[in-house]
Amino acid sequence: MYKIAGHTMGTPEYNIYEAIELMERIGADGIEIVIQDGYQSGLPCNCSKEELEKVKQYADNHHVQIICLTPYNSYFNSLDESQRRSEIEEIKRIIEYCVYFNAKYIRIYGGNLVAGDTDHYEEKWEALVQSLKELGEAAEDKGVTLVVENHFNTMTVSAKESAALMKDVNHPAVRILYDQANLTFTEQEDYEEAIRIQQQYVGYIHVKDLVFQEGKPFASSDVARPSDDERNVYTRIVGEGVIKWPEILKLIKKQGYEGWLSLEYERRWHPDDIPDASVGMKKSLEYLQSLAI
Repeated sequence: MYKIAGHTMGTPEYNIYEAIELMERIGADGIEIVIQDGYQSGLPCNCSKEELEKVKQYADNHHVQIICLTPYNSYFNSLDESQRRSEIEEIKRIIEYCVYFNAKYIRIYGGNLVAGDTDHYEEKWEALVQSLKELGEAAEDKGVTLVVENHFNTMTVSAKESAALMKDVNHPAVRILYDQANLTFTEQEDYEEAIRIQQQYVGYIHVKDLVFQEGKPFASSDVARPSDDERNVYTRIVGEGVIKWPEILKLIKKQGYEGWLSLEYERRWHPDDIPDASVGMKKSLEYLQSLAI
């Protein structure tokens, strides 16, 4: 059985301590924590050592492993050197948070690329590669792996782009975060092709589900999420949408994946689509467990 974490994107009504309690209550093995100022179910970008230690102790007491931290920095491909350096330094600070928590992963965006913006693409790609090489060195030194997500409005929208980035970065502490739901609603590779192309580089997996809004194409003017009038899907409890999780999990297991699954339950962004995490994340977790893969 895979180890399963719950993502605090799914717990906007809970503070970080309540979210940890919930993970224990629903039977999750771990937790993925948002790092962003102003979000109660996460940690601020500048977190004190005292608060880090308090959260670590709370998670330990509740037998929940802090496995991944998720910041929202994205300008690793910026041609503004001061902006790029600022983003790199932010991630280096979060690597130190991982040391406190003994967390193994940091979710990374593959740069920032507004849809349709191809100006200076090669230069931005090279800036992203250099940023990830430098961050990979810093992460490896601390026993941390950076996982670059398949994500819209970045330079890793598709599995093909993600695999190409891994080849160019060529660092053992920089891997792919496989997100088939993102690949699906951005009309990229299906799961069989995505796994064939990129699975050898995958270090971590997000699990979520969705159904399409009929006749509506994908669009997003932001990296973090599409606005309500742009979105082409509704989010769903895992197992109640179109993503073929039984087949996906069997195939990645066949290819040797033994890492974590993280329930990226998107209640923070779409509270009208899905119920409270105590209901919907619990059902999602139980569905994955029922597959016994």
